[in-house]
Amino acid sequence: MCGIAGIIDFSNKKIEEQVIRDMCSKMTHRGPDDEGVYTGQANGTCAGLGHRRLKIIDLSTAGHQPMSNETGKIWIVLNGEIYNYKELRQELENKGHRFKSNTDTESVVHLYEEYGVDCVKKLRGMFAFAIWDELNNTVMLARDRVGKKPLLYTFNNNRLSFASEFCALLAGGEVNKEVNPAAVDYYLTFGYIPAPLTIYQKVFKLAPAHILIIKAGDISIKKYWELDYANKIDIAEEQAAKETLSLLTESVRLRLASDVPLGAFLSGGIDSSAVVGLMSEVSETKVKTFSVGFEDARYDELAYARNIARRFNTEHHEFIVRPNALEILPALIERYGEPYADSSCIPTYYVARETKKYVTVALNGDGGDELFAGYERYQAMIASERMPMLVKKTALAFSALLPDSLDSKNKLRKLKRFLSAAALPTASRYLKWVSIFDETSKNQLISDNFGKSVSDSQALTFIGQFLGKPPIANGLDALLLTDTLTYLPYDLLVKVDITSMANSLEARSPFLDHKLMEFVARLPQQYKMKRYIKKYLLKKAIKDLIPNENIQRPKMGFGIPVGEWFRKELKGLLQESLLSEKSSRRGYFNPSFVKNMVKNHCEGRADHTFRLWSLLMLELWHERFVD
Repeated sequence: MCGIAGIIDFSNKKIEEQVIRDMCSKMTHRGPDDEGVYTGQANGTCAGLGHRRLKIIDLSTAGHQPMSNETGKIWIVLNGEIYNYKELRQELENKGHRFKSNTDTESVVHLYEEYGVDCVKKLRGMFAFAIWDELNNTVMLARDRVGKKPLLYTFNNNRLSFASEFCALLAGGEVNKEVNPAAVDYYLTFGYIPAPLTIYQKVFKLAPAHILIIKAGDISIKKYWELDYANKIDIAEEQAAKETLSLLTESVRLRLASDVPLGAFLSGGIDSSAVVGLMSEVSETKVKTFSVGFEDARYDELAYARNIARRFNTEHHEFIVRPNALEILPALIERYGEPYADSSCIPTYYVARETKKYVTVALNGDGGDELFAGYERYQAMIASERMPMLVKKTALAFSALLPDSLDSKNKLRKLKRFLSAAALPTASRYLKWVSIFDETSKNQLISDNFGKSVSDSQALTFIGQFLGKPPIANGLDALLLTDTLTYLPYDLLVKVDITSMANSLEARSPFLDHKLMEFVARLPQQYKMKRYIKKYLLKKAIKDLIPNENIQRPKMGFGIPVGEWFRKELKGLLQESLLSEKSSRRGYFNPSFVKNMVKNHCEGRADHTFRLWSLLMLELWHERFVD
């Protein structure tokens, strides 16, 4: 696990080695064990590649990057782990390739020699890499299928710059810092900015499952993988559960490969509990587990985590997150590099920090909800699809009579939300469930001038392309596809990558093995959610592994009580940031609307937790990167 950076100039302008080192210096946390830089020139093109290394596989100096093939004509920098690299190495050695290390990285550079850009299709793992092919005057950037590893780039005046993080890219001196209004608009809806956009006008994210190729200055981008939900497997329910458990077990086993200490994040939920249970079955050593909790019992899951730790006799560690946790906000804003509004990055950062004290690799349960239908919104969306229109319209009228609640976990509040959204078209209904600011509240928030710079309903169009994709349009599979292509890569995986790597910790996600994902996608929809039971098939698959108490427990999520903190310990920070003249001068928002939100929330008349948090993160990002 590492950080990569580089500049390729197709106009033959020299790349200074110090510039590449400056870029790498911003990612020391991603790779504290080693730094490498390569600069070269061939065929009228100059190249500079940089790498920061966190040693996981082959701890020797032979794993130093940038790394080349035997001739020194093809160079690579790679961030990630390739779990099938030993099989690939055997295949490549049989074809005559010679290796000088035991690393997975070297398998990729030889794989490129053999198969060109199609090499990505043979990789099983998480990765973002750049290859500089001097012979063919070609650059290839690639990102793993789901988007576990980040890759940013900008291409201007025949000059490509790329990096794992924004700060590294900015250090290269090639970035125009003009803010992208469309990105801000997406952020206000989702709390994240989806690829290919970033907060900057001319900086882009390479999307998951995509490769970027530049040959002699000509750029092209193409997708190399996608899930198939349409071509269903004819398989009995019992056999599907058995095969699911077998594939998940294999995925866990693959992710135990490490030359450094290894453990697991444990929330006590179904996904992380299944991973820990399978780790305990296949590992030769006692599993180390790590959990975070809160003093507020509504958010605390430690009891469930302890239950799993006792069941599998793990070496268990716990940490309590308190309001002073926000002292790490400046560091997180620096690491994320663009506005990011998922407040669960706070506990995730702390569990990563505590975990790093004991291990260098940690497995997690990410992806289980998107594979097996684990979110409440899936139940709500499907129930709404099945309701007659007359009932939907009656529900909408009735919802207006229900009182509001300050408690986000209140059942009446959830019912009100369901009834108010039921009559909406599919994409609008989905946005009602996932949006921070829906179209109505966003129109009240943004200023007239800012409103003129963004397109109407771009979020609706963005989501509609996934929800309405034939032949799975509007069904459960369409919802799973949508979250797998949006919320998962641009929120959850960004959160885990940044918070773990900020602590020099590698995070691995067994549920996101592409072979498991491909199998589950092709299963009948009713196996994933049956009789409105979320994760029906996964629960069936692990019923003999995990205690029933953990399987049947209500989903809590991984939020923090920031709404309460805004009314108490963090009230000053909130008011000083969002109600300042400097914030108002930015021109994005109507100051009176923001002031009323802050006032009503702090006085306990409304719950604007997520909205205020998103605006706070946007303002703090501006203070760091714009001001």
